[in-house]
Amino acid sequence: MDKECIEVYTTIDTREGAQKIAESLVESRLAACVQVSGPITSTYWWKGQIETAQEWACTAKTRKDVYSAVEQAIRRVHSYEEPEIIAHLIVAASQGYLDWIVKETTTE
Repeated sequence: MDKECIEVYTTIDTREGAQKIAESLVESRLAACVQVSGPITSTYWWKGQIETAQEWACTAKTRKDVYSAVEQAIRRVHSYEEPEIIAHLIVAASQGYLDWIVKETTTE
């Protein structure tokens, strides 16, 4: 398969919110898999102040060509005003795993 695969990463303030993101992406076939991990502690600047919060991380395995749809789907269910949504190109992986991502995120 020749489609490039990515991991899309986001964080959210509740485990339930993370699970909602995971289920939404997998059910709509925008991701083959979403791993939820946490809690993690994030420290960051927001509106001129340093904030610290407990969050859960979601890492979605998907295709680069559906990134825009993945971002929109995350934003629809996310509770943050400006959520962190970052994509990383998967530069190396087993071919079988990459084929599986493509197969599970193809709806045609």
